[in-house]
Order: sequence, then structure tokens, then C-alpha cells
Amino acid sequence: MGSFFRSEEMALAQLFIQPEAAYYSISELGETGIVQFRDLNETVNAFQRKFVNEVRRCDEMERRLRYIEGEVKKDGVTIPDCSELPKAPNPREIIDLEAHLEKTEGDIKELSESAVNLKSNYLELTELRHVLDKTRAFFSEQDEVNGSTMENKALIPDDIQNTSTVGGRLGFVAGVINRERVPAFERMLWRISRGNVFLRQAEIEKPLEDPATGNQIHKTVFAAFFQGEQLKSRIKKVCAGFHASLYACPNTKAERVEMETGLRTRLEDLNLVLNQTQDHRQRVLTSVAKELQNWSVMVRKMKAIYHTLNLFNMDVTKKCLIGECWLPIKDRDIVQQALSDGSSASGSSIPSFLNIINTVEDPPTFNRTNKFTKGFQNLIDSYGVASYREVNPALYTLISFPFLFAVMFGDAGHGVIMLSFGAYMVLCEKKLQAKKIDSEIWNIFFSGRYIILLMGFFSIYTGMIYNDVFSKSFNIFQSSWHISFNESTVLHSEDLELIPETSYRGSPYAMGVDPVWQISTNKIIFLNSYKMKLSIIFGVIHMIFGVCLSVVNHVHFGRYSNIFFEFLPQLIFLVFLFLWMVIMMFIKWIMYGQGGDVKKGSYCAPSVLIMFINMMLFKHAPPPELCDEYMFDQQSDLQTGLVLVSLLCIPVMLLGKPIYLLCTKKSHKPHVNGRNGDVNQGMELQPEVVEEQKSVPHAAHNEHDDGMGEIMIHQAIHTIEYVLSTVSHTASYLRLWALSLAHAQLSEVLWNMVLQMGLKSEGYVGVVMIYFLFIFWASCTIAILVMMEGLSAFLHTLRLHWVEFMSKFYAGLGYPFQPFSFKAILETEEASES
Repeated sequence: MGSFFRSEEMALAQLFIQPEAAYYSISELGETGIVQFRDLNETVNAFQRKFVNEVRRCDEMERRLRYIEGEVKKDGVTIPDCSELPKAPNPREIIDLEAHLEKTEGDIKELSESAVNLKSNYLELTELRHVLDKTRAFFSEQDEVNGSTMENKALIPDDIQNTSTVGGRLGFVAGVINRERVPAFERMLWRISRGNVFLRQAEIEKPLEDPATGNQIHKTVFAAFFQGEQLKSRIKKVCAGFHASLYACPNTKAERVEMETGLRTRLEDLNLVLNQTQDHRQRVLTSVAKELQNWSVMVRKMKAIYHTLNLFNMDVTKKCLIGECWLPIKDRDIVQQALSDGSSASGSSIPSFLNIINTVEDPPTFNRTNKFTKGFQNLIDSYGVASYREVNPALYTLISFPFLFAVMFGDAGHGVIMLSFGAYMVLCEKKLQAKKIDSEIWNIFFSGRYIILLMGFFSIYTGMIYNDVFSKSFNIFQSSWHISFNESTVLHSEDLELIPETSYRGSPYAMGVDPVWQISTNKIIFLNSYKMKLSIIFGVIHMIFGVCLSVVNHVHFGRYSNIFFEFLPQLIFLVFLFLWMVIMMFIKWIMYGQGGDVKKGSYCAPSVLIMFINMMLFKHAPPPELCDEYMFDQQSDLQTGLVLVSLLCIPVMLLGKPIYLLCTKKSHKPHVNGRNGDVNQGMELQPEVVEEQKSVPHAAHNEHDDGMGEIMIHQAIHTIEYVLSTVSHTASYLRLWALSLAHAQLSEVLWNMVLQMGLKSEGYVGVVMIYFLFIFWASCTIAILVMMEGLSAFLHTLRLHWVEFMSKFYAGLGYPFQPFSFKAILETEEASES
């Protein structure tokens, strides 16, 4: 948990690796995933780097894998997931893998081309069969008279017969064309022949398969009758333009029968060959699919290794690769062990080693997380990555976020629904992760499953405090109020006022709000006051805690002057004004009640808000008759002193730090990051300060180098922002009250206007009504009250943490630690593909 309190301490290291051991060493580092490499060749073109040819080989292998995967998916073969990810192949295995992929691609291409050719032949024979079948009716009359022209004339209209020459014979062209092109094809034939072509057509009922794409296409058989060779050539050109397939069709019945017999035999033989080819292709693809995932992982790892090696530099003698990387100091031994394992695997006699170097550059921010804390850390990083070694707000967000959400969402019934959903995702997380669901909304919910679980748990707790379960209350511990009126008064009165002196038992309800308020006419007035005061109390405590966290940053970074000129004035300003308002609420609750002294009764109870406004304006408000203006003696003097001290804090915040910097001008050594004692632990090579950073980053910039005017402007902006935001942020926490009240009222309206209708009905009609109304009520409850209201409360809680809480101490100017990790690379590529 210490590393979660603030980011890991990082160091900049130089790696010295022998060329023959470089591939193995980077492979080991990729498996560990704890170093972030820097590019030492930023000025070098990507095509001029040392390992560009190896990267191209990997790209070519990826292209082949994509082709193989596409063919496997086209045939519907399932690609099994590999149980254990393979390691990156060594350089000797790369050659074998490349040759194997090339052979596999060639085999699949050969099978695909063979299948396409066979399917093309099968399609042609099928179309010819349909042509013979459909044109049989066209020539039925012609077959009765051997070769007579009268039979041809009997098939065409009278106007075409009149245009035919006496004793002439009509020619014909038969073929198959796509169904959607038939109307245009028919119009074109009419235009080129001026109406002297007679077209007969018949649709093929079953769709045919396109050999190239595998899509289903609908086609139509046609026969065009004409006279003259010139018209025949025109018709063939039109058929070619419309991609129609022409087939030779015999004139006599005997020839057609003979052709159909031979065609049927060829189709049966070809169909048998096609089935055998498809079975062989299926067996090949099934065997390939078993290794496809492993090959893909190996190629991706190999490509990542060579990309990383392109970030390295060669030394002067070109006998050593030099690289730089950020690494956590705690993991230094793991990195050294990975380098040793890489050297051993390559058989190199010269060991690789690393050297920690000092730098003025800000290291990346690295917070170790697990599956529970990762979701909360992502919420913080969405606002801004913490500066290096800055206090991490995610540690406190673990509890404050679901609690403030529950204050707005407080309903035990709705909390049970949310808790059940979160518990389902947590308990079945391994099974759900294995499914690899592509829905973006689902992935958002699943990544925040522990947040949802805690939000549901805290919602149940606050629902019990509010005594609110689906807008109803439970009377578990017996109400502290009892009716002191007689029976006739109760039966003949619509509203009765319960007087505390006679109707209150004296001991409060054991836990939460008394259920009697559920049926009270002034329920909203009571809950308004109750929840509004709670929101102010939680808000002020939350902001004070945020201000107190800033002192931890000041001490860690050695900015001790900020403690006196920023932290203390800010804390005093917030405590003396707004915490005092919270204290007055508790004083009012303790001192004022029922019975006894009139001055201490509810009639004389002052308004805390009016009293706070008068305190700020140095005004006095006349109290009601027989009442005191203040709750205790000397309160006026105390409040005047608190306001004056708070006002004095403003010039301290505005001028204190600039005057201090002006009076203490002296040489200031730049802050050196990445060191924690003797990190070299007795190594012979001593660390040296990096000289290549010519411009010092903003985070390491020395405040003494700024001009006085710039410091004054910055401090003035900071002071005005804090003073004004203290008021606005306190008011912003009233959203806890507003959303809680809105959620409770919306739940009550839904109950009274929907479910209550069925509960009031009697008999069989009531049973049917309550059945359907419950379905509608449950759907609206989940869709509106749980999902929409839950999302609204989530966003408001997020704003309270980002703006009201984190602005008191959090800069968020860092950049994330992105280590070279095979696991992260594979997950990113899978997400991009999906």
C-alpha cells in the first residue's frame, strides 16, 4: 500500500548489451514488463535504423498470418485460444517459422485457386444445364417439324413474322445473365435491333454461388431470336457488355438429350471432386487453426523486440548496443536478472549490465495497482496523471468515492440491485474475461466492477440510515413516536400533530431515520433540513482533508515555506469560517430541544445560515421575543475574531511566499530524480549526471529563476482562486442533498403512480394488474432509478473529487509509466482488432 500512497521511485538506467545477446535480453525484459525504453535515435529516419529489415520481415509474416486467418474464418473454422502464451522465438526459429508460414500460405492459395477453378467449371456446367432445361420449352414446337421455318415463326409475334424474309431461318443466342440486369439488357437489345429481336427469358429458382466471393447470386436464362449475321454480332457485343454468359445450345432434340446426359455425368464427377477438395481444404485449415494463435503471438513479440532494438544506439566500436530506460528502483535486481538470462540464452561470454544515471528530467509516474485498485486509479488518471512522487488521491478515493455516491443514491433496495450486479461481475470475472465481449459499454462496467460493488454496499448502508427501501421504510426497532390522542380523535381527523412532550418516548430510533416520518405531511421539510446539513458537514470535512494532504507534498518535495505561506493560511481560512459553521450546527442540535426552558426550545433555535451570513457581514439580527440572538455567551466576540483572523490569512497567502522568495535569493541546486541512497550498491561504474537534457522540464524548474512579477501574478491567481472556490466548493457539496432528495422523490412517485394502482385493486383484476404493473415498475426502477440516476450520481461524485477535493493538493502534471510489456502490447492489439 506504500507504493499506492505515492508513485514508485524511478531511476534512469543505461543498458549495455552485446549484439548477439540483444534479442534474448529484450525478450526477457518484455516478459517482465517493468522498463520503459527511451528513443535514442529520434533524429534518425525510421527506414534508416539498424533493424528495419527485421521489422519488414515481421510485417510480411503478419500479412501472411492475416491472409491465413481470413481463409480460416471464411470457412468457419474455430480458432482455439492458446492456454499459455508462447515466448518470442529465437533467431534460429524465426527462419523456420518464416519458411513454414510461406509454405502454408502457398498451400492455402493453391487450394483456393483450385477450388475457384473447380467452382467456376461447376458454375458453367450448372448454368448450361439450366439453359438446356429452360430452353426446352422454347424449341418444343420446332422439334415437331424438322428444320421448318414455320416452327420458328410460331414462337414469335405476328409483327416479327411479317418482317422475316420468306423462307428465311431465325438464329438464336442463349445464355445466362444476372437477374437485376435483365430490364436494361432487354431495352438495349430493342434499341440496337429496332424491335427486331425476340427475347424469351426464365428465372432460375435457386441462387447460384459466386466462385470468387462465395456470395449467392440470382440469374436468369434468356434466348434471343434474330435474323441476320450482322444482328448476331451486335447481340453478342451487348451480351459481353452486360457480362452475360453465352452457351451453345443444339437445335435438335436428340442433340440436346445427348448433351444433357453427358452434362449430368460431368456434374456428378465434378461435384465429387469439389467435395474431396473442400474436405482436404477443411483438414488443412483445421490443423493450421490450432497453431494460428501461437504464430500470431510469436510474430507480434518478435516485431516488438525489433522495434525496441531500433531505439538503441551502437557504441563507437560497434560492438555494444546502448539503451536508456526508466525502471522502478525496487525492480532493479529483476532487470539485472533478465539481462543475465538473456546473455545465458544467447551463449554470450560477455555479460550485459545496467548503470543507474542521475538526471534532472522528471521520471514517469508509476502506481502499482491490482484488479481491485485499478478501477479507482483509472478514475484519477482520467483527470490527470499524478506528478512524480505526488500524493496519489486514489488511495482515499477507495472509500470516499462510493460513500459520497451513496449519500446521493441512498436507497437500500436500489443498492441491493447494484450490489448484486457488481457481485456477479466480481465472482464470475474469470469466466467473463474468457468470453472477450466486444461491447464497449459492457467493458466499461466490467472494468469498474469493484467500484460498482462498493457503491452498492454503501448505498445499502445509507439507505438504512435514511430508512429508505424502494421509497418505503422499515419499522424494525419500533418507532420512538406514539399517538397520545383518543380513538375518536384519530378516526375523525385527517391530520394530527404529534407534540414531542406527549408523543415522543424519549429515546431515538436505534438506527437511521424514524419510520414515522414516512407518513408525515412535513416529511420533505424535515428531510430537506437533515440532508442539507449532512451535505455541508461531509463537504467541509472532505475539503479540510484535501488541504491537509497538501502538507504531505510540501514536506516530501522540501517546500517548507509553502507550509507557512500556503497550507496554514488556507487551513485557518477554511476552519475558522466553514468548519465553524459546521460546529454551530452541532451546538444547535445539542443545546436546543423540547420542554424546559423556552430559550432552549425549538421556537428560539436560531438559523445557522442566517447567523453565518451575519457573522461575515458583522451584522446583528434581532431575535424573536423571549429568545437570545446567540447560542452562548461571547459568541459574537468569538465570531468576530474568527472572521478577522480569516481575513488576515488572505494577505499572507497573497504576499507571504513572494516576499520570502525575494528575501532568500540564493543558489538552488536542481532537484535530481531517480536516486535513493546508493542504488549502485557497490558497482564499479559510478553514476554520472546526464548532460543531454538541454532544457530543464517544467516540474524541475527552479522557482527562484522566475521574475518577481511572474511570481506575484501566479500567487495572486492562486489566492483569489482558493478564496472564491472555498465558497463555491462548499455550495457545490449541496448536490449531495439535491440528488438524494430527487432520487427519493422520484422513487416515491414511481411507487405511488404505478405499483400502488395494482395494490389498490381487488379480486382477479387486481392479480392481473399487479402482475403487469410490477413488470413495468421493475423495468422503470432498473432503467431510470438505478441506471440513469446511478449514472447521474456517479458523474456528480466524480466532479466532487476532481474539482472540490483534488484541487486542494493535486497538480496532476505527470506522464504515465508505459513499460515495454508483451502482455500490454497483445492486449492493445486485440482491442484495436475488435
